[in-house]
Amino acid sequence: MDKGLEKRKKIVMDFVESPMYVPMKAKELALFFNIEKERRTELDEVLKELVLEGRLEISKRGKYKKPEHRYLLGEFMANPKGFGFVRVDDRDSDIFIPSECTSNAMNGDTVKVVIDIESGEKRAEGHIIGIEKHANVQIVGYYKKNNTFGFVLPDDAKLLKDIYIPAGRDKGAKTGDKVVVEITDFGDHKKKPEGKVIEVLGKNTDAGVDILSIIRAFGLPENFNDEVENELRKIPSTVLEKDKKGRLDFRDLVTVTIDGEDAKDLDDAITLERNGNIWHLGVHIADVTHYVRENTALDKEALHRATSIYLVDRVIPMLPRKLSNGICSLNQGEDRLALSCMMEIDEKGNIIGHNICESIINVNERMTYTAVNEIITDSNEVTKQRYSDYIELFNNFKLVSELLRGARTKRGSIDFDLPESKVILDKNGKAIDIKPYDRNAATKLIEDFMLAANETVAEDFFWQDLPFLYRVHENPDPEKIKSLAIFINNFGYTLRRKNDEVTPKELQKLLASIEGSDAEGIISRIALRSMKQARYDTSCIGHFGLAARYYTHFTSPIRRYPDLQIHRIIKENIRNGISDKRTEHYRAILDSVALQSSQMERRAEEAERETVKYKKCEYMLSHLGEEFDGIISGVTGFGIFVELENTVEGFIRIADLEGDYFVYNEAGYELVGEITKKKFVLGQKVRVKVYDIDRLAKRIDFKLVKEKDGRRD
Repeated sequence: MDKGLEKRKKIVMDFVESPMYVPMKAKELALFFNIEKERRTELDEVLKELVLEGRLEISKRGKYKKPEHRYLLGEFMANPKGFGFVRVDDRDSDIFIPSECTSNAMNGDTVKVVIDIESGEKRAEGHIIGIEKHANVQIVGYYKKNNTFGFVLPDDAKLLKDIYIPAGRDKGAKTGDKVVVEITDFGDHKKKPEGKVIEVLGKNTDAGVDILSIIRAFGLPENFNDEVENELRKIPSTVLEKDKKGRLDFRDLVTVTIDGEDAKDLDDAITLERNGNIWHLGVHIADVTHYVRENTALDKEALHRATSIYLVDRVIPMLPRKLSNGICSLNQGEDRLALSCMMEIDEKGNIIGHNICESIINVNERMTYTAVNEIITDSNEVTKQRYSDYIELFNNFKLVSELLRGARTKRGSIDFDLPESKVILDKNGKAIDIKPYDRNAATKLIEDFMLAANETVAEDFFWQDLPFLYRVHENPDPEKIKSLAIFINNFGYTLRRKNDEVTPKELQKLLASIEGSDAEGIISRIALRSMKQARYDTSCIGHFGLAARYYTHFTSPIRRYPDLQIHRIIKENIRNGISDKRTEHYRAILDSVALQSSQMERRAEEAERETVKYKKCEYMLSHLGEEFDGIISGVTGFGIFVELENTVEGFIRIADLEGDYFVYNEAGYELVGEITKKKFVLGQKVRVKVYDIDRLAKRIDFKLVKEKDGRRD
């Protein structure tokens, strides 16, 4: 940072902001400060910087004054091509920022933006006048030595500038090393950012460096601090007798957990009984708050993390494993403290009564999705023999699950059943296979029960009018729904709308009509892109995707902080009621908890996606030059994305599409040849060859081998 320049800027601004100041031209300011003609360039530089920062503006007569326009604060999202967008809270659409108007902002920075053009038909356009907060204090990248200095190429393609590393500040890094850089000077429009290497991760080709680089890039926490470790030592490994008092005892109920084979943090268990025509479903959730008390080091760290993060080769837990895999995990044969939602369900799948209570449970059987599905779907005799004592229970689970799902479907709940993938690694962490996640009847069964508990708890506390956290999903943007309607019309489908708005039930009907068709995957994906992202909020504004008036997250306090937070409120209310003082306390903190949880959820999702993308690139390296069948999953003005059957996605550049000059038709999501009129459209089948792979950029390039006119048959 030029300290002299900063000092001169302060002197000018102190004068401009004083009561005696009237707008002046640069020449008049020079006379006031008694600046000689030879030094006028210094003042001109100061004034230029202050205008760029938005602290001054120039009138039509060339006079400098305090700005009259209002700026907005938002997050800058850079594009590798130089331009970007600013996302501002409470605005439906982002603000476009041309490359020459970014004011040196980097991806993720909180910036001040002024809107220059705003039209109802087009996206607003503006320019950045200042940076409120830098997002990229530390950056991960590829180090390259250059004589006496070095520089770092950021892994993130949206960080468009190399980081200059002066001599002696490279921590011994060598060309080809992956490093973590701390930026010491963010530079300006004339000068690149400058930094120092604070950690050398190793060669890019070293085992584990790939995932470690992503962990560092996202600032993901790896270890728990000493204060947390000290608190952990005081927590017992088994439930104490004194802690069982005052709780409903459900240990005589047949209780099971159903999770993936490799799951170790089991935070939900289920029970089911029948009394006449009424089903009594119990959803029992680990009572994490008994061990994670408010404002302790454990609680503060849990809020800081806000969520567990599931990377391809490891889990970064929200809570230490002594809790997540130990005393809080509902392990088979162990007494465990729980918060239970006991629901009464009629023959139509309606929840007609409930009780939320502190309890103690003991799980009879730790089941897997695979085993339960083999019983209730495949009727596997070997598995049925092994779990013969539970066959009737599992079949009843399936029956109640179908009742609940039927009631949810009737009101319009949307189920986006999109294929997800799991990357299989060898013992050295190298990707050796990609398999689809199996979403079977057992996984849906647990989803149905957890959704029922979440809705029940949300409705209960909404009507009690207590401070609470809700999971909300707002109605989609009408413009996106309009685009979706145009798009599906090309496939022969329609979407009923009123004033360009759509109900969940209409989207549900669309998904039902395409089920089993070749167009199902691509239309489902475009429909999902038309939705807004779910988030946490203190206002119960409903969940569009579930067509639910009331919804919260109650069922996963081991891995999500909002669940843990509402457990604390629920338990306090059950025991003694919540006093006015405590009500005010919760009202004061819950907005920030909602924001932190939503932001950390986004970070976790992005980090998880990045590790999967990297490992998919690694896997496809062994398939360079091979041909695959795929479908066009995205169309842009730069080329087309193609998704293979194994969910790997690659890109074909528009320049590599031979035989014509292709033009992008945004309304039809298609590229059209100017002469031949040949089209490349979403959902079209193609055959491609794996042409090039850039693991650093996490990019796979394809070459077109063969295409088929029209969309998928």
